[in-house]
Amino acid sequence: MGEAVAMGGRPEEVRAPEAWLTEVERERADRFRFEADRSSFVAAHLLVRLCAADLLGADPAGLTLLQHCDVHGPGHGRPYLAEEPHIGVSLSHTRGYVCAAAGPGRVGVDAERVPEGPLDRALAERALTAGERARVTGNRELIRLWARKEALIKRGELTMDSMGAREPDWDELHLVEWEEPPDVVVTAITDVPIRRRPIPRIG
Repeated sequence: MGEAVAMGGRPEEVRAPEAWLTEVERERADRFRFEADRSSFVAAHLLVRLCAADLLGADPAGLTLLQHCDVHGPGHGRPYLAEEPHIGVSLSHTRGYVCAAAGPGRVGVDAERVPEGPLDRALAERALTAGERARVTGNRELIRLWARKEALIKRGELTMDSMGAREPDWDELHLVEWEEPPDVVVTAITDVPIRRRPIPRIG
């Protein structure tokens, strides 16, 4: 378990059975109005099990993903594995793309779509420090930094309110990043070196 694992792809590439999901996950999935959003939610929740199983050398069908938030209750909050609570897991989905990561310690992953058009100055003002804003010239750079900071939020190192308050030392972090054409950017940040792995085929 020397390296953390990240995976990402289209929802249809995650060919794993929905039977792996908990009742809470299935109930949340059924609340989505559009099938594309439901598919992305389900695929992300299955993919994080595949990441953890790859890391642990375990059967993904035997891994239970749980979430609990003191405000919103079960199905919300930072995810964890019932069987391996010391392993960090994280997942993200945007319509048509999903990603996940697993590793020892803290884990955060985020996928974002890059909007067309000129730089979103309102978002830059909210998410970036003055120094970062001075260097960013387009939305791709902006969303890359947004995804990095969202990953840090999922690790418990930032909050939405403090995103623009300080500039992290990215060189001190273990991260892997990639893009899915035409407009998706992904960042995963972990406590140990991390590698991207292909999504395994099940069955």
